[in-house]
Amino acid sequence: MWAYIIGGLCLLYFIGILIFGGVGTNFYFIWALLGTAFLSYGILNGNGWLQQHIPVFLRRGFGICFLLGVVLLVVVEGLILSGFSAKGRPDLDYIVVLGAQVKPDRPSKVLAMRLDRAYEYLVENEDTVAIVSGGQGSNEPETEAACMKRYLIDKGIAPERILTEDQSTNTVENLTFSKAVIAEQRNADVSVGIVSNNFHIFRAVGIAKKLGYQDVCGIASVSYLPMQPNNMLREFFGVMKDYLFGNM
Repeated sequence: MWAYIIGGLCLLYFIGILIFGGVGTNFYFIWALLGTAFLSYGILNGNGWLQQHIPVFLRRGFGICFLLGVVLLVVVEGLILSGFSAKGRPDLDYIVVLGAQVKPDRPSKVLAMRLDRAYEYLVENEDTVAIVSGGQGSNEPETEAACMKRYLIDKGIAPERILTEDQSTNTVENLTFSKAVIAEQRNADVSVGIVSNNFHIFRAVGIAKKLGYQDVCGIASVSYLPMQPNNMLREFFGVMKDYLFGNM
Protein backbone atom coordinates (compact mmCIF):
# COMPACT_ATOMS: atom_id res chain seq x y z
CA MET A 1 0.00 0.00 0.00
CA TRP A 2 2.81 2.42 0.90
CA ALA A 3 4.30 2.08 -2.59
CA TYR A 4 0.98 3.06 -4.19
CA ILE A 5 0.66 6.11 -1.93
CA ILE A 6 4.20 7.35 -2.54
CA GLY A 7 3.97 6.63 -6.25
CA GLY A 8 0.68 8.44 -6.56
CA LEU A 9 1.96 11.48 -4.66
CA CYS A 10 5.07 11.65 -6.86
CA LEU A 11 3.00 11.56 -10.04
CA LEU A 12 0.57 14.18 -8.74
CA TYR A 13 3.47 16.46 -7.84
CA PHE A 14 4.98 15.96 -11.29
CA ILE A 15 1.68 16.89 -12.94
CA GLY A 16 1.39 19.95 -10.69
CA ILE A 17 4.87 21.14 -11.69
CA LEU A 18 4.12 20.44 -15.33
CA ILE A 19 1.01 22.63 -15.20
CA PHE A 20 1.98 25.35 -12.74
CA GLY A 21 5.70 25.13 -12.05
CA GLY A 22 7.35 27.17 -14.79
CA VAL A 23 10.73 25.60 -14.00
CA GLY A 24 13.95 26.24 -15.89
CA THR A 25 15.35 22.70 -15.90
CA ASN A 26 14.02 19.23 -16.68
CA PHE A 27 15.00 17.78 -13.31
CA TYR A 28 11.36 17.62 -12.24
CA PHE A 29 10.86 14.62 -14.55
CA ILE A 30 12.46 12.60 -11.76
CA TRP A 31 9.08 12.75 -9.99
CA ALA A 32 7.46 10.95 -12.92
CA LEU A 33 10.25 8.36 -12.80
CA LEU A 34 9.90 7.88 -9.06
CA GLY A 35 6.12 7.67 -9.29
CA THR A 36 6.30 5.04 -12.02
CA ALA A 37 8.92 3.07 -10.10
CA PHE A 38 6.95 2.97 -6.85
CA LEU A 39 3.68 2.09 -8.56
CA SER A 40 5.40 -0.65 -10.57
CA TYR A 41 6.92 -2.07 -7.40
CA GLY A 42 3.53 -2.03 -5.71
CA ILE A 43 1.89 -3.89 -8.60
CA LEU A 44 4.67 -6.46 -9.04
CA ASN A 45 4.95 -7.08 -5.31
CA GLY A 46 1.20 -7.29 -4.88
CA ASN A 47 0.65 -9.93 -7.56
CA GLY A 48 3.62 -12.04 -6.41
CA TRP A 49 5.75 -11.53 -9.53
CA LEU A 50 8.78 -10.36 -7.56
CA GLN A 51 8.63 -13.34 -5.20
CA GLN A 52 8.39 -15.75 -8.13
CA HIS A 53 11.11 -14.29 -10.37
CA ILE A 54 13.63 -12.44 -8.15
CA PRO A 55 15.81 -14.46 -5.74
CA VAL A 56 15.35 -13.60 -2.09
CA PHE A 57 18.98 -12.49 -1.63
CA LEU A 58 18.55 -9.92 -4.42
CA ARG A 59 15.33 -8.62 -2.90
CA ARG A 60 16.96 -8.31 0.52
CA GLY A 61 20.05 -6.67 -0.97
CA PHE A 62 17.90 -4.14 -2.78
CA GLY A 63 15.95 -3.50 0.41
CA ILE A 64 19.15 -2.84 2.38
CA CYS A 65 20.46 -0.49 -0.33
CA PHE A 66 17.14 1.32 -0.39
CA LEU A 67 17.17 1.85 3.39
CA LEU A 68 20.78 3.07 3.29
CA GLY A 69 19.80 5.48 0.53
CA VAL A 70 16.93 6.81 2.64
CA VAL A 71 19.28 7.32 5.61
CA LEU A 72 21.78 9.16 3.39
CA LEU A 73 18.98 11.32 1.98
CA VAL A 74 17.76 12.25 5.46
CA VAL A 75 21.27 13.14 6.67
CA VAL A 76 22.09 15.30 3.64
CA GLU A 77 18.71 17.01 3.71
CA GLY A 78 19.36 17.83 7.37
CA LEU A 79 22.62 19.50 6.37
CA ILE A 80 20.82 21.44 3.64
CA LEU A 81 18.19 22.58 6.15
CA SER A 82 20.96 23.90 8.40
CA GLY A 83 21.50 26.72 5.92
CA PHE A 84 17.89 27.92 5.95
CA SER A 85 18.37 30.29 8.88
CA ALA A 86 21.59 31.91 7.61
CA LYS A 87 21.29 35.67 7.99
CA GLY A 88 24.90 36.68 7.48
CA ARG A 89 26.21 39.46 9.70
CA PRO A 90 26.37 43.24 9.43
CA ASP A 91 28.99 45.24 7.56
CA LEU A 92 30.39 42.56 5.26
CA ASP A 93 32.85 43.88 2.70
CA TYR A 94 31.17 42.04 -0.17
CA ILE A 95 28.12 39.98 -0.90
CA VAL A 96 28.14 37.56 -3.84
CA VAL A 97 24.67 37.11 -5.32
CA LEU A 98 24.52 33.78 -7.13
CA GLY A 99 22.77 33.76 -10.48
CA ALA A 100 19.77 31.73 -11.61
CA GLN A 101 17.62 31.60 -14.73
CA VAL A 102 16.72 34.81 -16.52
CA LYS A 103 13.40 35.11 -18.35
CA PRO A 104 13.02 37.15 -21.59
CA ASP A 105 11.94 40.28 -19.71
CA ARG A 106 12.79 39.68 -16.05
CA PRO A 107 14.63 37.48 -13.56
CA SER A 108 12.97 34.19 -12.70
CA LYS A 109 11.11 33.88 -9.39
CA VAL A 110 14.07 32.12 -7.82
CA LEU A 111 16.50 34.81 -8.93
CA ALA A 112 14.19 37.68 -7.93
CA MET A 113 14.03 36.24 -4.40
CA ARG A 114 17.82 36.23 -4.20
CA LEU A 115 18.01 39.79 -5.51
CA ASP A 116 15.35 41.06 -3.11
CA ARG A 117 17.32 39.61 -0.20
CA ALA A 118 20.52 41.19 -1.54
CA TYR A 119 18.71 44.52 -1.86
CA GLU A 120 17.57 44.35 1.77
CA TYR A 121 21.11 43.65 2.92
CA LEU A 122 22.61 46.44 0.80
CA VAL A 123 20.11 48.96 2.16
CA GLU A 124 20.91 47.95 5.73
CA ASN A 125 24.69 47.93 5.14
CA GLU A 126 25.62 50.96 3.06
CA ASP A 127 29.36 50.18 2.74
CA THR A 128 28.90 46.67 1.38
CA VAL A 129 29.64 46.04 -2.30
CA ALA A 130 27.65 43.46 -4.29
CA ILE A 131 29.04 41.07 -6.89
CA VAL A 132 26.30 39.74 -9.15
CA SER A 133 27.46 36.45 -10.62
CA GLY A 134 26.12 34.53 -13.61
CA GLY A 135 26.78 34.00 -17.30
CA GLN A 136 24.34 33.45 -20.15
CA GLY A 137 22.70 30.08 -20.70
CA SER A 138 21.50 28.82 -24.07
CA ASN A 139 17.89 29.62 -23.11
CA GLU A 140 18.59 33.07 -21.66
CA PRO A 141 18.33 36.42 -23.52
CA GLU A 142 21.28 38.01 -21.67
CA THR A 143 23.78 37.25 -18.95
CA GLU A 144 22.35 36.69 -15.52
CA ALA A 145 24.79 39.28 -14.15
CA ALA A 146 23.47 41.99 -16.49
CA CYS A 147 19.86 41.28 -15.53
CA MET A 148 20.75 41.18 -11.84
CA LYS A 149 22.63 44.48 -11.93
CA ARG A 150 19.77 46.21 -13.73
CA TYR A 151 17.26 44.83 -11.21
CA LEU A 152 19.22 46.17 -8.24
CA ILE A 153 19.78 49.56 -9.91
CA ASP A 154 16.06 49.83 -10.66
CA LYS A 155 15.39 49.26 -6.95
CA GLY A 156 17.72 52.10 -6.04
CA ILE A 157 21.16 50.59 -5.45
CA ALA A 158 23.95 52.83 -6.78
CA PRO A 159 25.71 51.30 -9.85
CA GLU A 160 29.14 51.80 -8.30
CA ARG A 161 28.19 49.41 -5.50
CA ILE A 162 27.58 46.58 -7.99
CA LEU A 163 30.38 44.56 -9.61
CA THR A 164 29.61 41.97 -12.28
CA GLU A 165 30.92 38.49 -13.01
CA ASP A 166 29.32 37.28 -16.24
CA GLN A 167 31.22 34.14 -17.29
CA SER A 168 30.13 31.48 -14.81
CA THR A 169 27.76 28.61 -15.58
CA ASN A 170 27.48 26.85 -12.19
CA THR A 171 27.97 27.45 -8.48
CA VAL A 172 31.64 26.48 -8.44
CA GLU A 173 32.38 28.90 -11.28
CA ASN A 174 30.21 31.61 -9.65
CA LEU A 175 32.39 31.55 -6.58
CA THR A 176 35.70 30.96 -8.37
CA PHE A 177 35.27 33.89 -10.74
CA SER A 178 33.77 36.14 -8.05
CA LYS A 179 36.84 35.47 -5.92
CA ALA A 180 38.94 36.74 -8.83
CA VAL A 181 36.80 39.89 -9.03
CA ILE A 182 37.43 40.50 -5.34
CA ALA A 183 41.17 39.96 -5.85
CA GLU A 184 41.17 42.61 -8.58
CA GLN A 185 40.03 45.13 -5.98
CA ARG A 186 43.27 44.39 -4.12
CA ASN A 187 41.58 43.95 -0.79
CA ALA A 188 43.03 41.46 1.64
CA ASP A 189 41.22 39.58 4.40
CA VAL A 190 37.79 40.63 3.18
CA SER A 191 34.52 39.33 4.59
CA VAL A 192 32.04 37.88 2.12
CA GLY A 193 28.39 36.87 2.31
CA ILE A 194 26.91 34.40 -0.18
CA VAL A 195 23.33 35.29 -1.14
CA SER A 196 21.16 32.50 -2.50
CA ASN A 197 17.91 30.69 -1.81
CA ASN A 198 17.74 28.87 1.51
CA PHE A 199 18.08 25.39 0.00
CA HIS A 200 21.32 26.41 -1.76
CA ILE A 201 23.19 28.05 1.14
CA PHE A 202 24.79 24.96 2.72
CA ARG A 203 26.40 23.86 -0.53
CA ALA A 204 27.38 27.37 -1.65
CA VAL A 205 29.15 28.20 1.61
CA GLY A 206 30.85 24.79 1.61
CA ILE A 207 32.17 25.40 -1.90
CA ALA A 208 33.34 28.91 -0.98
CA LYS A 209 35.33 27.59 1.98
CA LYS A 210 36.90 24.91 -0.20
CA LEU A 211 37.92 27.62 -2.70
CA GLY A 212 39.75 29.54 0.00
CA TYR A 213 37.28 32.19 1.13
CA GLN A 214 38.67 32.94 4.59
CA ASP A 215 35.77 34.87 6.12
CA VAL A 216 32.51 33.76 4.55
CA CYS A 217 28.92 33.27 5.63
CA GLY A 218 25.54 32.59 4.05
CA ILE A 219 22.65 34.97 3.56
CA ALA A 220 19.52 32.97 2.81
CA SER A 221 16.55 34.23 0.84
CA VAL A 222 13.16 32.58 0.77
CA SER A 223 12.21 30.10 -1.95
CA TYR A 224 9.16 29.43 -4.08
CA LEU A 225 7.29 27.11 -1.72
CA PRO A 226 5.49 24.88 -4.28
CA MET A 227 8.87 24.02 -5.85
CA GLN A 228 10.64 23.38 -2.56
CA PRO A 229 10.37 19.56 -2.63
CA ASN A 230 11.86 19.57 -6.13
CA ASN A 231 14.57 22.02 -5.07
CA MET A 232 15.47 19.98 -2.00
CA LEU A 233 15.76 16.72 -3.94
CA ARG A 234 17.80 18.39 -6.70
CA GLU A 235 20.06 19.96 -4.08
CA PHE A 236 20.66 16.54 -2.53
CA PHE A 237 22.20 15.40 -5.79
CA GLY A 238 24.10 18.69 -6.05
CA VAL A 239 25.65 18.21 -2.61
CA MET A 240 26.57 14.59 -3.36
CA LYS A 241 28.14 15.57 -6.69
CA ASP A 242 30.23 18.37 -5.19
CA TYR A 243 31.42 16.14 -2.34
CA LEU A 244 32.42 13.40 -4.77
CA PHE A 245 34.23 15.85 -7.06
CA GLY A 246 36.03 17.49 -4.15
CA ASN A 247 34.30 20.85 -4.45
CA MET A 248 33.21 20.87 -0.80
